[in-house]
Amino acid sequence: MPSHSIIRNLQDYENEYKNASFEPVQAVLRKQLIISQLQRYNARRILEVGCGMAPLFDSGLEFERMTVVEPGASFSANARAMSADDARITVVESTLEDAVSARLLKGHTFDFIVAAALLHEIPDPSSFLQALKTICTPQTTIHLSVPNARSLHRLLAMEMGLIPDIHVVSDRQIRLQQHHTFDMDQLRQLCLHTGFMILDEGSHFIKPFTHDQMQKLRNVGVLTDSMLHGMVGLERHLPGLGSEIYVNLRTNLSSQE
Repeated sequence: MPSHSIIRNLQDYENEYKNASFEPVQAVLRKQLIISQLQRYNARRILEVGCGMAPLFDSGLEFERMTVVEPGASFSANARAMSADDARITVVESTLEDAVSARLLKGHTFDFIVAAALLHEIPDPSSFLQALKTICTPQTTIHLSVPNARSLHRLLAMEMGLIPDIHVVSDRQIRLQQHHTFDMDQLRQLCLHTGFMILDEGSHFIKPFTHDQMQKLRNVGVLTDSMLHGMVGLERHLPGLGSEIYVNLRTNLSSQE
């Protein structure tokens, strides 16, 4: 059983996440990227680690089996309610590390694992990645994404003198219990050192302002859906400066861990 402090922290996180400004918009854009990757790799047996309030299985995807591992009580309860009539879907209320150690995923094989916008929230990312490795086959693709330290809005804040360094943890990150701010080099090195090989990488969605500022622009009608679509496409002209970065991984059979 998890400790009461862990339960309380998860409850705090769920409340902060549900109330986070602009995050629902960011989540939609993130899901669009994930779906494109799932389709690109023809994923059929999918594991989603951390589903929040909008599980992937509710996005019209075609799949054979979907497993969700979600530690948040209200998030996992919502996923169970949404999938109650679909025998292809299994929801496990647990952290990934606990699910692996308790063998809750025994008998499951996955050709694609999604751990989106999650790694920066985990105190020990290396242990998380090691747990992922234990449930991978050589054909399993893992999609990881995290906020980008080199996002345009962070670079702007640094040049304005608002932050001393692009890797500083913001007040919003502290509220959401986020422990790390990765740039691509750091994310790449973490994955390589944990024994993965990188299939491809990139950034997504040019976000010029903070979440709160973006939400204010949405509220007054300045930031339209058309502009958001343009900001997604803008990354092609400003490579690496998107608000989030991602890598697609497979286990490196030549590594000795």
